[in-house]
Amino acid sequence: FKAVQDGKQVAVAVPTTLLAQQHLATFSERYAAFPLKVRGLSRFTSKKEAEEVLTGLADGTVDVVIGTHRLFASDVTFHDLGLVIVDEEQRFGVEHKEHLKQLRAHVDVLAMSATPIPRTLEMAVTGIREMSTIQTPPEDRQPVLTYVGPYEDAQVVAAIRREMLRDGQVFYLHNRVESIEKAARRLADLVPEARIAIAHGQLPESVLERVIIDFWERQFDVLVCTTIVESGLDIANANTLIVERADRLGLSQLHQLRGRVGRGRERAYAYFLYPPDLPLTDAAHDRLATIAQHTSLGAGMAVAMKDLEIRGAGNLLGGEQSGHIAGVGFDLYMRMVSEAVTEFRHDPASPVHQSVRIEIPVDAQLPPEYVPEERLRLQMYRRIADATDHEALRQVREELLDRFGPMPEQAERLLTVASLRNLAGRAGVTEIHMTGRQMRLSPVSLPESGQLRLKRLFPDTLIKAPISQILVPVPTTARVGGQPVRNDDVLEWLRTLLIDGLNAPQEVGS
Repeated sequence: FKAVQDGKQVAVAVPTTLLAQQHLATFSERYAAFPLKVRGLSRFTSKKEAEEVLTGLADGTVDVVIGTHRLFASDVTFHDLGLVIVDEEQRFGVEHKEHLKQLRAHVDVLAMSATPIPRTLEMAVTGIREMSTIQTPPEDRQPVLTYVGPYEDAQVVAAIRREMLRDGQVFYLHNRVESIEKAARRLADLVPEARIAIAHGQLPESVLERVIIDFWERQFDVLVCTTIVESGLDIANANTLIVERADRLGLSQLHQLRGRVGRGRERAYAYFLYPPDLPLTDAAHDRLATIAQHTSLGAGMAVAMKDLEIRGAGNLLGGEQSGHIAGVGFDLYMRMVSEAVTEFRHDPASPVHQSVRIEIPVDAQLPPEYVPEERLRLQMYRRIADATDHEALRQVREELLDRFGPMPEQAERLLTVASLRNLAGRAGVTEIHMTGRQMRLSPVSLPESGQLRLKRLFPDTLIKAPISQILVPVPTTARVGGQPVRNDDVLEWLRTLLIDGLNAPQEVGS
């Protein structure tokens, strides 16, 4: 609406004709009181109407167009396109999304999805694209009760009859067009009292539209369908989903299908079934385990992150939207891309974080008695590891104090070690290792004046210039027979060594 007010045109791309019709009806209803021209463009659009829409887009008389892949055809030209909205983004290819952006150099793109494709999600979490998440569900919406298990006729019959007892409707997904009628006949034999309809993408458009409308008007109890219903169908009375061969579907598809039920106030049920006599592949097992684990409202983000981890992020500059991450591991890959983005932007406020390895005898940890739950403990360790400046560490400290109370000595030391790690990184040091009574730091390259200063401040320091390494004697608890200092004392001494001896730059406030 804001874009049209500013004189721009808006294109809304959706993956299916059914969703295009649904959006067109919704947009037309909401904009009825305003002088906006909203039109649709899909294979359901007649030839004459399509020509009128194309002419209107070219001369600027059509403000908002809602369409399927038809929008990407070569004969579609815009007068002044300002905003592209891609709904159900995971259903579009790279070429489609790039094509719309190339129509004009300065086009805002809003991509919406409950489960973003790995390539898009990875662009968001590494900072290439901006991302915002909607966490608040509609009022009175309840999580869908999810069951994953082997297929059993008795369970399917019980699920359908239970839904019919409360005057509800059922989606039964059989994703094979050639055998979908056979599946419908089998259901009719199992539940003879159920009124059953069939919907799939190869039906003539008029027949498909009629079936969906009849189902929406409750003339059928069970809709035997393919994944054509995956995107955007909003039928509040359908509250049971049964999926045959769930092991063949992708993680994003499983989550999107589950979103077709539970859209009203009634409790919804989703059954993801697989053949009892066939072994599951590792990937299928991971997908089904993930969908069973993430059942809360707004779980799409967690599902998409797991999908990214399972499938990989694809090619940022090419066409692959998923690809193998196993070669380097998920966390390392994400960090590598994040560092590359920061370096490309030349952002002085966000220096590329070097991996600094510190091995010194200190008791630095988050004790289980301080953070009892293992998942939260690992989460906080990750937050500390990702804190690359003083402000980030300050926020972590405040969060620990707020959530878990006063910090024990070990936790304080852990934050001190993190601060030293950042200090060492700014000095170019990537390894600090205490061996016996000496502290080894590398790589360290000092000019002659710096070497003289280091030896004056820290006598008996050994400088190995050819391998960019220094060995500095660690203070002891006593002049004769004492042991090297530990814990807080060695941390304070190391800080002094980095600042005074190696001239490490300090942050403001640190």
